[in-house]
Amino acid sequence: MVNTATVDLAPLDEILKEFNGEKGAVIPILQRVQDAYGYLPKEVLSAISKRTGIPLSRLYGVATFYAQFHLTRRGCHLIKICDGTACHVRGATKLVKSLEEALQLSPGGSDPDYKYSLEIVYCLGSCGLAPIVVVDDQVYGQTNPESLIERLEKLE
Repeated sequence: MVNTATVDLAPLDEILKEFNGEKGAVIPILQRVQDAYGYLPKEVLSAISKRTGIPLSRLYGVATFYAQFHLTRRGCHLIKICDGTACHVRGATKLVKSLEEALQLSPGGSDPDYKYSLEIVYCLGSCGLAPIVVVDDQVYGQTNPESLIERLEKLE
C-alpha cells in the first residue's frame, strides 16, 4: 500500500477537478502535476490512478516515454551543459567536473540539498559560444568553471 501521508494531495485535487473525467487528458494531467510538485511522485501517480481509473501502468508508460516527465525529485535550478563536439573540445568536461567537486552534483542528478539538478545535452545550436551552459533557461556562452560556480552561488 502506498503511503500518501508524506505527500500533500491538495494540489492534485485541484488539478483533477480541472480535468473532471476528460478523456485523453493523461499528458495534460501529468504536466500540471509535475508543475505543482516539480516531478511525478509515485504516491501522486497512484492517487491519480485510483481517482481517475487510469491504469497505473498507463501513467508510468506515458511518464517514461516522454523526456519532459521526471519520476525523481529535482533541484530548484536546472543546469544544462552542452557536450556536443564544439563544447566538448572547448571544455565542457571541465565544467562537469567542477560541479561534481564544488556542489556534489553529477550528471542526471541533484545536489544533496536539491538546489541544483544537472543534465548533459548534446547540442544547443550555438557552437560559436562554446562551451555553453543553460541555467533555468538563461544561456551562458564561453563559460569557464570559475564563472559557472560564481553564477550558481548567486542563485537563491
